[in-house]
Amino acid sequence: MKIDLNVDKKKLKTLAVIGAGAAIAGAAGANLIARTIANKVSDRFYNILSKDLYDENLWELVSSTMRMTPQIAVETNLRANEPKLLERPMGSPSKFPSLDSLKFNIAQLHTMPTDTLTEIDTQVTIGKMAVKPFTIKMPIMIAPMAYGVALSKEVKIALARGAKMAGIAANSGAGPFLPEERKEAGILIYQYNRGNWGKTPEILRNCDAVEIQFGQGAYAGVGHIVKGQLIDRQLRKDFGISKGEDIVAHSRQPEVQSPEDLPVLVEKLRNITGGVPIGAKIGAGKYLEKDLEYLCTSGVDFISIDGAEGASKGSPPILQDDFGVPTVFAIHRAAQWIRNNGYADQVSLIASGKIRTPGEILKAKALGADACYIGSIALFAVSHPQLNKALPFEPPTTLVWYKAHYSSDFNIQKGAESLNNFLEACNLEIADGIRALGKTSFAQVNRDDLIAIDETVARGCDIPMAYVPC
Repeated sequence: MKIDLNVDKKKLKTLAVIGAGAAIAGAAGANLIARTIANKVSDRFYNILSKDLYDENLWELVSSTMRMTPQIAVETNLRANEPKLLERPMGSPSKFPSLDSLKFNIAQLHTMPTDTLTEIDTQVTIGKMAVKPFTIKMPIMIAPMAYGVALSKEVKIALARGAKMAGIAANSGAGPFLPEERKEAGILIYQYNRGNWGKTPEILRNCDAVEIQFGQGAYAGVGHIVKGQLIDRQLRKDFGISKGEDIVAHSRQPEVQSPEDLPVLVEKLRNITGGVPIGAKIGAGKYLEKDLEYLCTSGVDFISIDGAEGASKGSPPILQDDFGVPTVFAIHRAAQWIRNNGYADQVSLIASGKIRTPGEILKAKALGADACYIGSIALFAVSHPQLNKALPFEPPTTLVWYKAHYSSDFNIQKGAESLNNFLEACNLEIADGIRALGKTSFAQVNRDDLIAIDETVARGCDIPMAYVPC
């Protein structure tokens, strides 16, 4: 049988055109139907919103939520769900007066800028009068973050390794002492916790500085308890506790039941360590100057001031939102008191509490800090190239918390390299900022380099407003 291919091709083309037309018409029809339905639904919804009184209007939910803020709405639901202490991670979302309200001078003619090729000195020595002070390459240190009750071992190792690569100090935090962290860190500050673990002479002699923990911005001076049933076998071993035993961080430093006990502890630690810098970590409160007086007269070599914006793995929202002095005022007040009372050449001031950028570090120095701790932003930096392992179904912190969902997937070397890149980039920006001020070293930056764009910060820090001719 002979088939006329030309005729068949014509039929096929015709059928194809008809089919395509039908598909287009069907799609257009479906689109028209969908648009009609959507239009009717939106009209109905609009009529309800615009005509129903508030006692029946769904917009009341939006209105009330905006009044109380989504943050308060969510936390109210969490509190209503079960009667237990709420712990919020990563610090307060509240907006406090901050370093953002300060700006720097620009050197041009009245003050000439520094030549681009001029080497800028960003080194800082901590514990100036100690027998064994330490020097960091840049004015940044890794804040105390605890292994076990907060971070995984892998992340602690990465932070220590990245800090060493950048030539800065890491801090053990108040968790168990990690030999692996000590091995990786070039300079390690040991936090003398408020519990009953670690703190042996062997550990103390193995570190480059000791920081006595009294309080912090996100936890004030409040202690906390980790129940024994929540502690796994590995962590019990690291803490040196028995099965079922609780981990208790006391509100008071066990060896300092009154301010008069502090000089005894400082001298004890100095004798054990052979003269490494001995410091203290406090949250900034109303009576900051009295706390500074007790600390300085006790003989400490450095003081870490944590502003109200300080963060932690988890602490009660009331302590984050409603307690403490904002970082910008805490730095100013601490530096002013130390300077006015003749301790500036003896005691190093370390600022912390939502310090995230090179500009904020330079502003902290201008207000009087010698260096800054970074915490939350260091966690972002160390985990940056690996966030895809957790996202989009889990939060990024599941990559860094101890025994969290993706903590075992964290790559130590990648984390260390990422942190080092971040730190080196920050230091390059700090150096350019110093050049823009017409100076050649981090040490030369001071409060005369600042102007303010907020009246409260201007008055609180005794900085001229930007609109006032100088």
